[in-house]
Amino acid sequence: LVVGIILVAINPYKQLPIYGDAIIHAYSGQNMGDMDPHIFAVAEEAYKQMARNNKNQSIIVSGESGAGKTVSARYTMRYFATVSKSSSNAHVEDKVLASNPITEAVGNAKTTRNDNSSRFGKYTEISFDQSYQIIGANMRTYLLEKSRVVFQSDNERNYHIFYQLCASATQPEFKHLKLGRYQENNLLFI
Repeated sequence: LVVGIILVAINPYKQLPIYGDAIIHAYSGQNMGDMDPHIFAVAEEAYKQMARNNKNQSIIVSGESGAGKTVSARYTMRYFATVSKSSSNAHVEDKVLASNPITEAVGNAKTTRNDNSSRFGKYTEISFDQSYQIIGANMRTYLLEKSRVVFQSDNERNYHIFYQLCASATQPEFKHLKLGRYQENNLLFI
């Protein structure tokens, strides 16, 4: 087991202009240490090591609640999607990135620290072809905070999906579920 680069990132709780396409292209092809520390530098090093040594790479994103793990993982996937893009395979990368809102609806909730806090851990495996372009992804969600379904602390909420379902209660395709407003349901919503 070889441990590579360790990056300590701090969530500024606001958008910064350091994650756009111009920054992705600035880090693409660069050697580690030639540029400032950045999540894109870590992603570039993993991408280069995969291509150079033809070996699987792992990037572990860890931290406290509200630290920005989900956002960092999303930026990493966007980096891979951008640097590996080809006109023939463009839709695969978009599909990989488009899966995030689905998992976030089912696994994110309002907490006292964050209105859109991930209450799950996930392992995403991104598959590349021989020319190192994304051809697919497999996501395994684990460590779902199941207790949130039946209990929330003061000023916290259940998973977003329950609120989205209740908000759609009047739609014809949801009538058979007999959903009402979330305040009327006995689901411990706050």
